[in-house]
Amino acid sequence: MELVVDAGDVSLPATLDVPADGPARGAIVVLHGSGEPRRSYFLYEHLARVFPAAGVAVLRFDRRPRERGDVPYAVQADDALAAVAQVRRHIGDVPVGLWAWSQGAWPASAVAARRPELISFLVLVAASGVSPAAQMRYGTAQQLLLNGYASAELDDLTRLRETLENVVRGHLDRTTAQAVIDRYADRPWFPLAYVPRDLGDHPGTWADMDYDPEPVIAQVRCPTLLFYGEADEWTPADDSIAVWRRAAATDDLTVHRLAGCTHLPTAGGVEALESISADYRSTMPTWVQQRMRR
Repeated sequence: MELVVDAGDVSLPATLDVPADGPARGAIVVLHGSGEPRRSYFLYEHLARVFPAAGVAVLRFDRRPRERGDVPYAVQADDALAAVAQVRRHIGDVPVGLWAWSQGAWPASAVAARRPELISFLVLVAASGVSPAAQMRYGTAQQLLLNGYASAELDDLTRLRETLENVVRGHLDRTTAQAVIDRYADRPWFPLAYVPRDLGDHPGTWADMDYDPEPVIAQVRCPTLLFYGEADEWTPADDSIAVWRRAAATDDLTVHRLAGCTHLPTAGGVEALESISADYRSTMPTWVQQRMRR
């Protein structure tokens, strides 16, 4: 059914998919990756195809529009709570979990930590255990390596990313930073650095850039399933897994590496339903059903 999530200052279009042959035994609320805010994205649609047949409702909603830069994670977490409330109004008091991909894992973890009485489980895909700044340094370096660049270019990339970070932190003035960007802007790898060519077009702030997820992870007590592609080119999977294993308060943590997958749980990172990993497709609903039976 089509509905809206009342998020206070904004109404977010949403779709609720429910089991066809009886009441839902549980529900999943879907949180978004950074670049895919629409509920129609294939990865979110896949959940709506898989879980209702297993007796689990799925709520997908459009993330609120950005004003300048990213939607703050605290705001995304509040919107997720509003979506959970909407689910409960429609299907009653059943176990509700959060599914999140990439950036969405930060607010999903925050909701589970803050409101443990509301969240029964987490399913997180490509969840970063390090800050957004650290993830972007890792991810952009991977882009250069995948495109055949070597240590000299990586050193230049590091200087460029640090320049942008220091502008955002207020540690460097824009004129000095723009001169650094100008020095590298004609390099063939510059588009892979994800640095704006002109700082005049950059909002100049990113409140969550140095967000540290570890203290939040230390408060997550619900069952948690983590998926990482073995060739994830954006999330430092090994570092992130180490943080979760070291810090998480849950005694039910499952880490699942997906062969042949990248930042997406698909073969070779292809954005298509038919490319979704068979391992991911089978592992996820089985794990969720087992937790709902407890």
